Amino acid sequence: MEKYPAKILIAFGESVSGNEKILHWLLRNGYPELGALAQAIRGSEEATHWLIKNKFPQFAALDAAIVNEKNGYLWLEKHKFNLLIILADACKGKEEAISWFNMNNLEIFTVIAAKIKSFTDGQTFDYHKIHF
Repeated sequence: MEKYPAKILIAFGESVSGNEKILHWLLRNGYPELGALAQAIRGSEEATHWLIKNKFPQFAALDAAIVNEKNGYLWLEKHKFNLLIILADACKGKEEAISWFNMNNLEIFTVIAAKIKSFTDGQTFDYHKIHF
């Protein structure tokens, strides 16, 4: 995820927060994977399928790891998506992960994690989503 420009990451965070206008902008302007990830985080099984089908399994695994699905973490570890592992931990409020982002001048991911945590803390999840 670190390859995306800051403004795109900010847009992603807003789409996780439910901003439909920005979500549609991401989908139509070259970042459908981030739009799909935002929708997967918000509970869309269709978005999770899209991520896998369109060669973004790391984002589907991130979504799984955010909701404590062990196989999501294992998949990210196996494929060395270390930043996404740290992001999943930060999304759950783990101080070590949040501090790591802040110490490495990656505060944008702290902001994104806070938005995801805010959303997920108020949700009930459908555990029938795709499992890794």
